[in-house]
Amino acid sequence: MADSPSSDAEGPRHVALIMDGNGRWAKARGLPRALGHRAGVEALKRTVQAAPELGLTCLTVFGFSTENWRRPAAEVSELMGLVRNYVESDLGRLEREGVRLRIPGRREGLPDDIRAIVERAEARTAHNDRFLLQVAFNYGSRADIVDAARRFALSGEDPAILTEDRFERLLSTSDAPPVDLVVRTSGERRLSNFLMWEAAYAELLFQDILWPDYGPDSLAKAVEAFRTRERRFGGLEPTRQAG
Repeated sequence: MADSPSSDAEGPRHVALIMDGNGRWAKARGLPRALGHRAGVEALKRTVQAAPELGLTCLTVFGFSTENWRRPAAEVSELMGLVRNYVESDLGRLEREGVRLRIPGRREGLPDDIRAIVERAEARTAHNDRFLLQVAFNYGSRADIVDAARRFALSGEDPAILTEDRFERLLSTSDAPPVDLVVRTSGERRLSNFLMWEAAYAELLFQDILWPDYGPDSLAKAVEAFRTRERRFGGLEPTRQAG
């Protein structure tokens, strides 16, 4: 799967976003971090609405990592509240607009009401096929790989039959197409344990914009940058995206 170049010369089909900079955005304005996170939710709404118009069929965003539990309890509580509010305010619209919502990551350890919200949102949008939105929540790539290995071990199947494709189907992101482009905002330049398996052949782009200021124009610039890249897949000849 990852070793084959995208058949869509216009690309990208699947963009993954590390939404970084909420705290710095708030600090620069003398605001509490909580208001930065709330502004970040509004940026997410703008970006999700713009994605299909730019030719994307899937958007995966890093909502809450397995490491984020180490943050102050008040900030964690605020982030959980944002999940509740986002689903309550936008689930109906997402359902009407043909968006399928998936929440990759560990369900264990989530508050009961958050887990119920996640399951309800996935169930209500399961029939949609216009666009796939994945919000990685309580997610870490290393943890997801370990969890996939455990699933295989518990299956009792012969390890000799295990292939990369078979293993990939055990990841919590298995419903998504291959990742074409990983974008991180705020100027930081690292993956932070996000989609490390899935991004093996993805292009990487680091945009110097704080996440709350993100929106359609920023995503359009990321898409255009992708289209100028020469993509290489192992020993295959480079593939230039159409500009």
